[in-house]
Amino acid sequence: VQLQASGGGLMQAGGSLKLSCAFSGRTFGSYTMAWFRQAPGKEREFVASINRIGGSTYYADSVQGRFTISRDNAKNAALLQMNSLTPEDTAVYYCAGQFTPFDGNYYRNTGASRYIYWGQGTQVTVSS
Repeated sequence: VQLQASGGGLMQAGGSLKLSCAFSGRTFGSYTMAWFRQAPGKEREFVASINRIGGSTYYADSVQGRFTISRDNAKNAALLQMNSLTPEDTAVYYCAGQFTPFDGNYYRNTGASRYIYWGQGTQVTVSS
């Protein structure tokens, strides 16, 4: 499995960005997908996740109502729409995937160790 994150950049506070994660190597529809982020000097933290068919999502409190995770199983892509950005959102954003062949609540896992496959990260910088 290979994950390729893209879409990061420099944005002013209050702006929006959309991140994309391209998935290849296996059947995308069998994978729970998630986004994590890591700011300088901080641990990697959970941002959002989505179940394998896209019907259920889960968010960190810090992004609830501002960020939206989605997936396009036809295009093998996971997306993260980020609105109302603040300087506290500045971080490297990583997409992650975990094989989940059956429907369930795996998407509610927020620990980084629960996801085996990771993309390389894309930098998001929000200026005040």
